[in-house]
Amino acid sequence: MCGIAGWYDSSGTCNADELENAILRATAQLVHRGPDDGGVYVDAPAGIALGHRRLSIIDLSPEGHQPMCSASGRYAIAFNGEIYNFRELTHELNQLGHRFRGHSDTEVLLAAIEQWGLKHALQRSNGMVALALWDRETRKLTLARDRVGKKPLYYGWTRSGFAFGSELKAIRALPSFDATINRDALTLLLRHKYIPAPFSIYRGIFKLRPAEVLILPLEAMNRGPIDPNELRRYRRTYWSFHDTISAGMEQPWRQDDNSAIGELQERLLEAVRLRMVSDVPLGALLSGGIDSSIVTALMQRLSNQPIETFSIGFNESDYDEAQHASRVAAHLGTEHTELYVTPEEAMAVIPRLPAIYDEPFADCSQIPTFLVSQLARKRVTVALSGDGGDELFGGYNRYILAYAYWRRLGRLPRTVRHLLTAAIEHVPAERWNRLLAGVRAMLPRQLRVPQAGDKLLKLAHILHYDQPIDMYRALCSDWIEPDTMVIGASDPTTVLDDSPGWPQANNFIDRMMQLDFLTYLPGDILTKVDRASMAVSLEVRCPLLDPDVIAFAWRLPLHMKIRNGEAKWLLRQLLYRHVPRELVERPKMGFGVPIDQWLRGALRDWADALLDERRLKKEGFFDPNPIRRRWQEHLSGRRHWHYSLWNVLMFQAWLEHSNPSVSYSVAETVPIGSTSSIHGACRHTNICRIIVA
Repeated sequence: MCGIAGWYDSSGTCNADELENAILRATAQLVHRGPDDGGVYVDAPAGIALGHRRLSIIDLSPEGHQPMCSASGRYAIAFNGEIYNFRELTHELNQLGHRFRGHSDTEVLLAAIEQWGLKHALQRSNGMVALALWDRETRKLTLARDRVGKKPLYYGWTRSGFAFGSELKAIRALPSFDATINRDALTLLLRHKYIPAPFSIYRGIFKLRPAEVLILPLEAMNRGPIDPNELRRYRRTYWSFHDTISAGMEQPWRQDDNSAIGELQERLLEAVRLRMVSDVPLGALLSGGIDSSIVTALMQRLSNQPIETFSIGFNESDYDEAQHASRVAAHLGTEHTELYVTPEEAMAVIPRLPAIYDEPFADCSQIPTFLVSQLARKRVTVALSGDGGDELFGGYNRYILAYAYWRRLGRLPRTVRHLLTAAIEHVPAERWNRLLAGVRAMLPRQLRVPQAGDKLLKLAHILHYDQPIDMYRALCSDWIEPDTMVIGASDPTTVLDDSPGWPQANNFIDRMMQLDFLTYLPGDILTKVDRASMAVSLEVRCPLLDPDVIAFAWRLPLHMKIRNGEAKWLLRQLLYRHVPRELVERPKMGFGVPIDQWLRGALRDWADALLDERRLKKEGFFDPNPIRRRWQEHLSGRRHWHYSLWNVLMFQAWLEHSNPSVSYSVAETVPIGSTSSIHGACRHTNICRIIVA
């Protein structure tokens, strides 16, 4: 696992030393992603420089240094990620005459590119990928990203050339960076908590989409900023989620339940086995939920000694999963480490979030995700997680609740639905929460969730919509019309608006899962885990997102995912073969912290300063009125607006961090990468230099 950066000097005036110095400034911002060593490749005649920071996982020897040149010398690569099936590829390439100096997956990937070309090499590879490939023969730079978007890659134009990097901070360090904020992207942050690809918070800087390849000849990089629509001519894809779904529908699973459970176990066992290959200590992030428990159970089955597992807990019962995780760990016999975190310890992470996440990001579970990553990194360098199970196997409460809600109430006349909405919204959220808490034991299991009153009010709002897909969009939005709040902005078109480009769907729940896989999974879940884990130099691997598991999931009929109101039915049946039902049977909790309470208490002064009306007017990004209105309603307890307010607060905190000369509040940030505050001193600082004269 690593961090990469690169720069093309369009002026043609920089010599090799200047190119090298520029890229070293960029990679210095990525030391947290690769603390073990660094490297630079410079093709001075072409004006190209590639940089790399390395977290050594496979082949800890110098033979794994990057950037790396291919055996023929044609290609230079800066690669971030892991190729899990590199041993199988090595065997195949050996038979074709390739010989290897070491045993790193990067060297294998380069040989595969020389043998089959980049597209087929990526199609044959099972892993997480963000790479830059310089072809000295064709003088083209290629950027590529893995199938589901595990690893990030930003790219775009500065005033003096083309740049790319694993994080924005690396691009910001390159010459002539233009820090103009993309106001349209800001509306997406308010709506979704994250900024989806291809947009970024900066104008002219983009995110590569999952499974996308961008091929840029020198003349394209030399032109300066290219309109996003024109960029399409340089884009390719090497894997299609749409095709995977279509193939599943053409060959649906027709065997019985037991056969499906057995097939799923075999595919997951292989996915876990591949992801347990490591030359450094390895463990699992265990929440005690279905997904992480099944990954842990299969890891333990494949191991001849207790695996290491990690969880964090909170004293607030509605947010504490550690008690469940510890029971699962005890049953499986893992070597378990848990840490109960005080509110003060959790809140101490908040000033560091702008540096960790690098562009505004507002899923408040970013806090416990960072804390559990920090805990795990004290003992291991690689951890497996259960991410992806909800989107593939029907795990989110909204799949069940929204569908049932719409089926029963969506056909009512609009006037009746509006009256019902008004009646529900007339009762404050706090009163609904108390009422539903009092009858919690009598509610269906999927309704026994924290802050059920707030969820009821959000569900009531969707009765305004006449189509279920509009209801889904509303459920995905913290602010329904964010373009009216961001001054001088319009709401950009995203995947959620592009219905002609959507995959086939047999039903509305399938449609929600598909759209979550394409948007929420890479934009929120995987971004959250990548930034939090890499901030402490921890690699996280996700077996449930193995391509074979994804393909199998889309062969399954819906009743094998959701049955009798029970989410992730098939995953549960598999887990019950390894863990007693009573240890994991509980309502879905999520992985959060009591931000709503903190904003009314210890964080109130911090939030007050960031949401000050005079400050908002002076900065000129937001209309203060709707923000101030929600802030006052939240403080009074009438509504719990912490999620939508957190979106604004994370932008405000990021803006303050990005402009250190302007100070509005007492919060102090801790730089990531430039200091040793999070992970300690870098173990190696060797710089591997490759200069092409």
